[in-house]
Amino acid sequence: MLIRNNGPKNFARRNFIKSAGITALGLSVAPALISFKNPQEHERKSSERMFPEGFLWGTATAAYQVEGAVNEDNRGATIWDTFSHIPGKIKNNDNGDVACDMYHRYKSDVQLMKELNIKSFRFSIAWSRIFPNGTGTPNQKGLDFYKRLTDDLLANDIEPFATLYHWDLPQAIQDKFKGWESRDTAKAFGDYAGYVAKNLGERVKHYFTINELRTFVELGYGNGMFAPGLKLPARNLNQVRHHSLLAHGLAVQAIRANGNAGTRIGLAENLDVPVPIIDTPENIKASEIAMRESNAGYLTVIMEGKYTEKFLQNAGADAPIFTPEDLNIISSPLDFLGINIYMPSQYVQAANNADGYKTIPFAKSHPRSTSEWQVLGPEALYWGPKNVQKIWNAKEIYITENGISGADELTADKQVYDTDRISFMRNYLTQLQKATSEGVPVKGYFYWSMMDNFEWASGYDTRFGLYYVDYKTLERIPKESARYFKALAQSNKVR
Repeated sequence: MLIRNNGPKNFARRNFIKSAGITALGLSVAPALISFKNPQEHERKSSERMFPEGFLWGTATAAYQVEGAVNEDNRGATIWDTFSHIPGKIKNNDNGDVACDMYHRYKSDVQLMKELNIKSFRFSIAWSRIFPNGTGTPNQKGLDFYKRLTDDLLANDIEPFATLYHWDLPQAIQDKFKGWESRDTAKAFGDYAGYVAKNLGERVKHYFTINELRTFVELGYGNGMFAPGLKLPARNLNQVRHHSLLAHGLAVQAIRANGNAGTRIGLAENLDVPVPIIDTPENIKASEIAMRESNAGYLTVIMEGKYTEKFLQNAGADAPIFTPEDLNIISSPLDFLGINIYMPSQYVQAANNADGYKTIPFAKSHPRSTSEWQVLGPEALYWGPKNVQKIWNAKEIYITENGISGADELTADKQVYDTDRISFMRNYLTQLQKATSEGVPVKGYFYWSMMDNFEWASGYDTRFGLYYVDYKTLERIPKESARYFKALAQSNKVR
């Protein structure tokens, strides 16, 4: 929880400062005091906050979290439909049956995006809308929905960035192949990816294969918190991980073979970002070592075409079964990398041990958002892309998710003064701008999320959106952060 002390002691301290007067410290409250006598200095300071020309500002959503309409137009059931209807799995027993009803409201939602001045929108395609059974005969009505959505985006000068898998595996695939426990699922995903790329054609020029392999593997098949709710032994879990990587590689190849010339491909991974506790050369090197190893089961093997020795040693007899051809497929060349960064995964410092670093634990009082898992650390948005470039020589990077949950109280006159979210964006984006000013090739930023939505196991109690959603009426109400984000996108600089 965010720590807010509004009690008497805090009130007294604030009033003491006021009554003592800032003039006692040699300061004045007059705004004229803060000025630049030298216009060139003012211009330099302003340019320091600028992002590169052509930087893409966007927002992001995912199909199951916003679309609703789960039983319409021949959509097939998904593992999240099944999981969310099991009592006790989701907070308040919420589900995505209606969600934000974007399936029916996409045109007005696109107008809300246009109002934000954004030039790109990241959304996911529901596999079971295209292939209700995961394989077999495609569903034209499902494809037509995404044609309508992308046509409307393009008509409003918003570039579609499509994610092909955001955790909503067709239930038929889970039932038939045991989901990601089988190589057959990876092959089915490649076939689906190729079909979508061929049939959406020139409408979509940027594809993300899979969103956050780490999350759906570890939480869905490791600890059972997410769909399909399994707790597999280590060997089976490692094989699930490998099959998801293989699916990514097969999808890259299928999109290349079936998409229009110039179609660009990446993935969106939940990057583990170790941050140097103090920016010394030794600690910076330690953060690079830690990043490569902490992402060894996911991004590292994709970028390097091999599992690290330490990863295989740690897995021992439970290591995944794979072939050299698997690794060639998994490491199929990408056009860009998408990285989802909400927080530092850990703080590290150099150490004279076998790892070359040691982890510094988060203090109990370290600030967090209203989501207990989200430790706040703006510098993650600097060191994440910085080390991705350094370790893997990435030529093009997108921040595909970054955001914060908040209390988001709606006032009587329908305002949401989410000052915490504005502070979050200002601080994190300052760090991202620092990275771009140093030549790190970050080409765009997608805020998570455009609107409040179904936040998986947290249901509808957790709000990340720029637009407040009244779940009784489904009205979208701009928060103060939406106005802030609009100013960011308009000026292309930290405000």
